[in-house]
Amino acid sequence: YYHVVIADARSPRDGRFIESIGSWNPLLPKDGERVKVDADRVKHWLAHGAQPTDRVLRFLDEAGLVKRDARSNPKKAEPGKKAQERAALLKKAQEDAAAAVAAAAAAPAEAEAATAE
Repeated sequence: YYHVVIADARSPRDGRFIESIGSWNPLLPKDGERVKVDADRVKHWLAHGAQPTDRVLRFLDEAGLVKRDARSNPKKAEPGKKAQERAALLKKAQEDAAAAVAAAAAAPAEAEAATAE
């Protein structure tokens, strides 16, 4: 259970706070009950220059009080040149093995067909 508070930036994290504006209970199953904030007080403090933490900013964005900018999540890096070469060789070896198995399965079938005629 966490309290959403307004605190001076110079005060310790668990130190004195100016005002309590809500709470967050991460153990509750329903999202509507998990976060409770006083919207009027949030707007008041944001108008006076308060800067919410990243987690509180997410809550305020979900509540529609603040618009949170999308983060830049770059695409996952591609593997290096050697890793790509190894992956290509492995794929080719698997394809060759599959072709050999298919050819081996087809050979007895052809031999049976030839003996049956």
